[in-house]
Amino acid sequence: MITIEQIAPENTWRLRRDVLYPGQKMFEMEMEEDTEGIHFGAFKDDKLGGVISLFWKGADFQFRKLAVDPAMQYMGVGTALLTQVIDHARENGGTRIWCNARDTAYGFYLKAGFKHTGEYFTRNDYNYNIMEKEITSPGDL
Repeated sequence: MITIEQIAPENTWRLRRDVLYPGQKMFEMEMEEDTEGIHFGAFKDDKLGGVISLFWKGADFQFRKLAVDPAMQYMGVGTALLTQVIDHARENGGTRIWCNARDTAYGFYLKAGFKHTGEYFTRNDYNYNIMEKEITSPGDL
């Protein structure tokens, strides 16, 4: 069973590094805006298996740094985290949620009902697609 809990920003850093930025230093995982967002961890058998960070401005919510331990991928951890942030955004007046999706995660977000905005960019040799989803009605995922 997967449980989702709100966690401190520093508890996201190890998975951020190991999954998204291997080879970088742990202190490089801290984002200046970490203190402005909320962070969730997915636990399976009491082990932190995934993390996600959520930020907002008005009704516009952005999630960042969704990372799932490779040993726990394809077990519903990423979907559970995504559901958590969508539900949180909806419960807090959100009407739109968006992300910068790496090419490798594009299909995952399409399957979850996200649409490509037509915008993309490259940073640090990674290609990103800006994807969004309207969240005005219940049960969107």
